[in-house]
Amino acid sequence: MKIVTAAEMRAIDRASSERFGVPSITLMENAGAAVADHVLSHYGSAKRIVIFCGKGNNGGDGFVAARRLHQKGRTVQVILLADPSELRGDAALMFGKLPATAIAVHSSDELKSDRVRLSLHADLYLDAVLGTGFKPPVTGLYADAITLMNASQAPVIAVDIPSGADADAMTPQTGAIARADAIVTFTAARPAHVFSMLTPGSTYVAGIGSPEEAIVSSLHLNVITARDIVPLLRPRPVDSNKGLYGHVLVVGGSVGKAGAAAMAGMAALRAGAGLSTVATAKSVLPTVAGFHPELMTEPLPETEEGTISTGAGARLDELAKGKTVLAIGPGISRHPETAALVRTLVGKCQVPAVIDADGLNAFEGHVRELTGKGRSLIITPHPGEMARLVGCTTADVQKDRLGVARKFAHEHDLIVVLKGHRTVVVRPDGEAWVNTTGNPGMATGGTGDILTGMIAGLVAQHPKDFLLAVMSAVHLHGLSGDLMRESMGEQSLVATDLLQGVPEAFRRTQKTAEEKLVNWGG
Repeated sequence: MKIVTAAEMRAIDRASSERFGVPSITLMENAGAAVADHVLSHYGSAKRIVIFCGKGNNGGDGFVAARRLHQKGRTVQVILLADPSELRGDAALMFGKLPATAIAVHSSDELKSDRVRLSLHADLYLDAVLGTGFKPPVTGLYADAITLMNASQAPVIAVDIPSGADADAMTPQTGAIARADAIVTFTAARPAHVFSMLTPGSTYVAGIGSPEEAIVSSLHLNVITARDIVPLLRPRPVDSNKGLYGHVLVVGGSVGKAGAAAMAGMAALRAGAGLSTVATAKSVLPTVAGFHPELMTEPLPETEEGTISTGAGARLDELAKGKTVLAIGPGISRHPETAALVRTLVGKCQVPAVIDADGLNAFEGHVRELTGKGRSLIITPHPGEMARLVGCTTADVQKDRLGVARKFAHEHDLIVVLKGHRTVVVRPDGEAWVNTTGNPGMATGGTGDILTGMIAGLVAQHPKDFLLAVMSAVHLHGLSGDLMRESMGEQSLVATDLLQGVPEAFRRTQKTAEEKLVNWGG
């Protein structure tokens, strides 16, 4: 799903009406209806609802929601933060259709009056004051209304965007911004919906009638959604066999880090790969083999320190034959001899390859050798690994995650999966996808190894759709963590818990793709 700027959203609305014949009042009706439907489905016990409305189109959406909720038997009170004579266009028409008298508030003093205060008791607030077109800061009456909503104990649902927020912001925001327990927005996400952490709850994107052809964006930025990836999750043919779903070769592991390679190998199988072989230093092979009986293993020559040695090159060349995907790096260590082997192996590899962890650190100081030209190469750095590759600090990467990932993907002709809050997947031409699944409980050792294996497993099954396979793995990996958080909590979550969550993540994704609204967590 595309991410669009505030200006582009206005252009989309205009194009929907002027070029594609969708009346603007229909767009507003559908927007308000989507908000009302969300309230009824998620806050069904809310009997009294107060809706704060501004004088623009955001307020118009609120008027529609008020009418729709009244028709469903809810007691609704509209607080209009303007004089009714200031309303224009569709908003004025929708105000005229309100089933009950609105309270018009003209000043901050009036907002604090007993007449208004006695009307504010509610089970739920809707914030329809300021929409996408607003640029901070907010002052005066609107700022006071935001303060009032923020002080309330009632849940607050933002219509389009929390009032006071800058829709184009790509970082967390401060200042007078309405709190939101959830957001219902329309047509496409704005940058702030994805990056600004405007709600601890969910953000829902409702289609309101704009045709896909009208949704144009210059950002080259998208949100990964269940609808995007569900084509890769279709039921398998009844005559399936393991040979149809690829064979992953994981190269990794060393003394003290055998579990990383084992987790990657098992994650490939959980993601659906037909076969998974882990090639590792011979002294740690028993640990890997004992992790899961489904894993196949291959012992490799090792250094005195128990890492894979350059003497493994010939054997790895043989093992790579007939494999669908190579995953290299989990637990492989930073031993100089092992790092040299990694660079040689990656340089020779012609099948799709996923490089992670110390597989990436092997290219520190040798970054020119890391190129995907003529093949499918995927790297999955966390910010520290990305910093080592580009020669800057982790803080520098975090300041411009998207820009750093785009530059590296372009210069090295490969796909970058830059991990962290809002993991980004970037292809060489700069088109990027943002992942909205995952949670802080996944900030624990080994979750990256699980992701490496899941990417390899999905690419093994869908080599012709390898970019979509990467996006799918990233989304499902985070969703697995979200599902396991529900039962384990954040503090107790460990990487292998994600393996338990993968099956339900597949099922949940298929179910979510069928829902009317696209949504993601805060």
